[in-house]
Amino acid sequence: MKLPERCQSVHLIVSDVDGVLTDGLIVYNNQGIEIKRFHVRDGMGVRLWQRAGGAVALVTSRSSHIVKLRAAELDIAIVRQGSEEKLNITKQIADELRLKPEQVCYIGDDLPDLAAMQYAGLAIAVADAAPEIKAAAHYVTATPGGKGALREAIEMILKNQRRWEQLIQKYGASGQGGG
Repeated sequence: MKLPERCQSVHLIVSDVDGVLTDGLIVYNNQGIEIKRFHVRDGMGVRLWQRAGGAVALVTSRSSHIVKLRAAELDIAIVRQGSEEKLNITKQIADELRLKPEQVCYIGDDLPDLAAMQYAGLAIAVADAAPEIKAAAHYVTATPGGKGALREAIEMILKNQRRWEQLIQKYGASGQGGG
């Protein structure tokens, strides 16, 4: 199945956090508090996807209060932290939303994401993902994790679903470039 066909039925985007929404670096301050950097364009991508009627879920093997804060800021209600069983979690989320695998897109960067990517109808790897993840992906972003890769993926899906132009009209943009 070609990429445009895979994009057509996607309703749910499941994203890893570290290495996809962040650059993968784990930073602690002197008080031992973890610091994460999120890219604003990923947030805009999530908003556009939600406006288009799509759902977003965050799935991460680590647990972090900052992930809860970022999810709340973006109205992402489905957040699963602290488990490397990403396939089982992704299946549970799809079941809860009554979605089939072909309606799920999974975006990841490293080995714990592999089984969930193989389950999803659309598997996306970020540009700086592990080689095994890139090999399993139907699409590899040009953008590395933490630099707007989720936004790139969402834009690609929406364009293939022919919904991008309508969504960006609100911003006075035609999406055609120039001027």
